[in-house]
Parts: sequence; structure tokens; C-alpha cells
Amino acid sequence: MRKLSSANIWSLISFLLIILILLPNLNIFIELFTPASENWEHIKNYLLQDYVTNSIILVFFTGIFSIGLGVTSAWLITQYDFPLRKFLKWALVLPLAIPPYIGAYTYNGLLNYTGLVQTTLRNIFHFKINPAALDIMSLKGAVFIYTIFLFPYVYLITRSFFEKQSANLIETAKTLGKNDLQIFWKVALPISRSSIVAGTSLVIMEVLNDYGVVKYFGIRTFSTSIFKTWFGMGDLSSAVRLSALLMGFVFIVLISEKFLRGGRKYSSSTSRIKPLTRKKVSNKKGILIMMFPLLIFMVGFIIPTLQLIYWTWMSKSNLISFEIIRTAFNSLGVAIISSLLILITAVIIANTVRIKDNLLSKVYSKVAVLGYSIPGAVIAIGVLSLVITLDNKLEIIYTLLNINNNLLITSSIVMLIFAYFIRFLAIGYNSIESGFDKIGSNFFEASRTLGANVTKTFFKIDLPMLKPSLYSAFLLVMVEVMKELPLTLILRPFNFNTLATKAFEYASDEMIHEAALASLLIILISGIAIYYTTNGRKKE
Repeated sequence: MRKLSSANIWSLISFLLIILILLPNLNIFIELFTPASENWEHIKNYLLQDYVTNSIILVFFTGIFSIGLGVTSAWLITQYDFPLRKFLKWALVLPLAIPPYIGAYTYNGLLNYTGLVQTTLRNIFHFKINPAALDIMSLKGAVFIYTIFLFPYVYLITRSFFEKQSANLIETAKTLGKNDLQIFWKVALPISRSSIVAGTSLVIMEVLNDYGVVKYFGIRTFSTSIFKTWFGMGDLSSAVRLSALLMGFVFIVLISEKFLRGGRKYSSSTSRIKPLTRKKVSNKKGILIMMFPLLIFMVGFIIPTLQLIYWTWMSKSNLISFEIIRTAFNSLGVAIISSLLILITAVIIANTVRIKDNLLSKVYSKVAVLGYSIPGAVIAIGVLSLVITLDNKLEIIYTLLNINNNLLITSSIVMLIFAYFIRFLAIGYNSIESGFDKIGSNFFEASRTLGANVTKTFFKIDLPMLKPSLYSAFLLVMVEVMKELPLTLILRPFNFNTLATKAFEYASDEMIHEAALASLLIILISGIAIYYTTNGRKKE
């Protein structure tokens, strides 16, 4: 038998991993051909319209407002020199450290009748306000929550474009007598359209993936319907059909993104890219400019964090308990295991794509990032359906081995980690691929010329140079796993909690003080990761 070459071994392993990634999603389509239940007819006739309408409203208005906050902030940060600009440049990313469901119950606690805002107005200023005016548990409130905690996706991508774009068009517009507002509307916005669309699409994906906010606010969407049909009715068939519809919704968003980004493209007319030169402004004007990003930072990070610290202090007698310690270890455990598996897989696939520069390798790279565009609830249903089928096939083996549990894999932590693996592989893969791009191919080709095979070249040459990307990828994946809620709620084993599920359960039971510590731990870990990834680069 012909011996496999080193490069072919990498290709074979990548092929098997790609099949593993695709199986749960393919299983959803297979399950669609099974007979529908009676519940599905009721959902289709009486509930589906609400799911679609509410999802569209949330996606549309969150997208619009996120563009407003993200693009305006990015423009001010890159265009002007003002007090606290360097701090606010990275601080505006920190709202991403707060999962929207944590922000939801925090702001509800602040604004409800017994919250800080209304009690202060009543007791100190003797001003009575209609509680309905500050009721955040509605579609409008959900749009506010999603916008203030997800706009950094638009801000980050657009700011990066503004910083790296050619300044020729901006300078030309200035010489033609255009003021700052005209330059922003007629020059900056049109040429940054692809960046804005890319950032907004990430916001939309997060909105469609979310379960915590809409469940807490009592809003009917696809994600809440998937949970209800599975947990409330035990109807996997209807849950699969809702998941397929949600996947269709996501693909419409992705196709729309490609269409909007592909219509017009901006490219510099010269190979020399000159970044924007920030405009010096007077102290008075600088303070006025600073107020906009500072206010967003306060609302999106400082206020909810301070409220959580206050609640944690109020429940300090129960601050450290065996339950919270066990929950923290559960979160860290599944996050670390999932991150390591994702890193290994991402490295194998990315290295294969680099070695085998052909159509198949391009397909590999697309499949590797597929999971992040699919909502967690959909992946969870796909994995659940696949693993239940697998357990049924293995029932004879379980009987022979005298194993009483016929759902051995379904009831284990393996299923949850497998779902994390599919969902967040894109994050690890993008980081590793970026690392390979920075390394280039010169050292790889030199090593191959000297007779080293692909595997030896990787471990001796590529891996040491890839370490910064590996660290960043590990941190980013670990944080996303710790924040993930819908996927964890569906697939976690019995009596297994993470910080995310514990915080959500406490908040759902109106025990928001007890939810504060778990929430703060998530924010702390996420904040450290964000600081590392945004400030670990070269200082400006």
C-alpha cells in the first residue's frame, strides 16, 4: 500500500473534521423530511407570524441604531484629537464584555419601580413618573439593549477602515471647501459602506442568536419558540422546523450582506495608503466631541457594571459559596477544553488550506467559519438530533456492555463541548488564518526546499511564529464560550451550570442580587480578554 505523504495526512484529517462540522446541520435537513407533529400546525397557523414580525423589528431597528452609534463614534475617534480619546478608543469596545441578557436584567433593575432611577426621583427630587414611561421590558427596550451592547461590532470594523484608508479623498474634499459634516456624509460614509455592512451583519447575527433578552422580556422570536417547543412540548420535530426557518432567515441576511457589499467597492488609486490625520480642536469643542463617546461608554459599560457591583455588595453574605465556585470551575473547564479543541482544529484546517491552494481548500475555509453565522439554538437542535440518533444506533452496544443509560452521549458533557466546537470554530480559525498570513510563506518554502516535510516544518518553523495568534484565539474563544447562553441551556447535562446559565436562572427567578456575582465574573474575564486583544498591538 502506498504510504501517505505528510501533506496528504493533513488533508485527510481536515476532511474528517469538516465532515464532523457539517453533520449536525445536515441532520436538520434530514429531519425535515420526517412527518410533522400536531404542534407544528398550531405553531404555523397561530404563532409563526409573531416570531417573524418580532424578529424583523428587532433586527431592523437594532441594525439602524447600531450603525448610528458605531459609525459616529468611529468617525469622531479617528477624525479628532480630544480629551480621553486614547482611552475611549478601546473603552468603546468594552460593552461587548457584557452579554445582552446581563445588560437586560441590569437595566430593568435600574429602571423599574423599585430601581435606583425611580426611587431617586421619588425620594430625593419628589418627582413622580409614570412607571410605564421607563418600562424597558418591551420590543423598544430590547432594541435599546441590543444596540448599546452590540454596536461595538460596527464601531471596531468601521474604525479600522477609517484608520487605514487613504486620506486623499478627505483632504481633497477639504480643499474644495467642504465642512466636516459634508465630508462625513458625502465622502466617509459612501467609501466605508462595506465595513458598515460587515459590522451590522455581525450585530444582526447576535440578535438572531440571542435567547436571554427576549425570554426575559417576554418577546416571541425564533429562539424562544425553539426553546418552548423542545423544553415545553418535548417536540423535537417542530424545533427542527423552526431551526430550519431561522437558518433560512440567517442566509437571507448573509446574501443581503454580500449584495450590499458587492454593489460598490472602494479602493485607493495609489499603493501608498496615507492614514487620516486627526484634526486639532479647541478645548471647548474637544469636550463637546468627547461627550458623545463618553456618554455611550457610561451607558454601555460603567452604569451596568456599577449596578452589578452594588448588587454583589448587597448580597455579600452569600458572596463566596460552594455553588458559585463549582459554577465558575464548570465554566472555565468547558471553556478551556473547547478552546483547545478549536485551536487544534483551526490550526490543522488553516495549515491545510495554505498547503493545498485549490478549490477544495477554499471550501474547507468556508465551512470552518460557517458555525458562527448559525444561531446557537439551531446548532444545539442539530447536535441534539444527531446525538440522539447516534445513541439509538449504539443501544445494542450499551446493552452488551451492561450500560443502563441508553442516552449515554446525549446526557454527557461531550455533546455540549461538541456544539461549542461547531459554534465558535470560526473565531479560532479567523485568528489562526490571520497569523499564517502575517508569517507568509517564505520560511515554509525555505524549510521544504531544505528537505523538511510539512509536519516537521510546522512544528519547527510555523508554530513558534504562530504563538501570538494562538494566544489571542484562545482568549477570544474562551470568552465566547463562557458568555454563550442558548446553546448551553439546551445541551447542558442535568444539574450542570455555567456562569451564564446561573446568572440567567437567578435573573429569571427575580433573584437579581444573586445573579450579580456570576455576571461580574463573566464581565471581568471578557474585559481582560478585550483589553489584551485591543492593546496587545503596537501602540499608536
